[in-house]
Amino acid sequence: MVTKLRYANTNIYLLRGDKGNVLVDTDYAGTLMKFYKSLKAGDLTIKDINYVMATHYHPDHIGLVSELMKQGVKLILADSQTGSVHYSDNIFAREPVLGYEPIDESSAIVITSDESRAFFKDLGIEGEMFYTPSHSEDSISISLDEGICIVGDLEPYEYLAAYEDNEKLRADWDKVLSYVPKVICYAHANEKEINGWK
Repeated sequence: MVTKLRYANTNIYLLRGDKGNVLVDTDYAGTLMKFYKSLKAGDLTIKDINYVMATHYHPDHIGLVSELMKQGVKLILADSQTGSVHYSDNIFAREPVLGYEPIDESSAIVITSDESRAFFKDLGIEGEMFYTPSHSEDSISISLDEGICIVGDLEPYEYLAAYEDNEKLRADWDKVLSYVPKVICYAHANEKEINGWK
């Protein structure tokens, strides 16, 4: 089961399993109170979030990760993301009023794409994580067997024709579509149902 939370400018998704839940992305730093209100509106609390992971480490996707970790939420890192965790530190440092604290990844659980299905299965979630680096080298997507694919900031499939050099984006969409998803969940657009793409 997937619950969508939107409390600022980024779509956040809570993957819910019978043994644990994973929050995919957060919004910008300084949005914690809005996040709490969003949880309350969905009849959720911080205790309903066991893990947090990011589709990539741009500031509008990881702004609350440190705050959540201080409250006991565990960080999941794709192995391709280990060098990108601090990408946004300098950006947030220019806005000290936000009170952003850099992520301490020393306790993170690092998994590969190949290990992700077993990890999710242990939580009662059927699906897997895979690499989609056309947006940024650390970008990942998540495909759930129920037919939902969360792609973060991956450029929409319809944009392929607009790019002259689109091999990386095409390769990412080939991966996404190989899972035969029914719905694509974007970070900054409405969910899109797939009707005979390709």
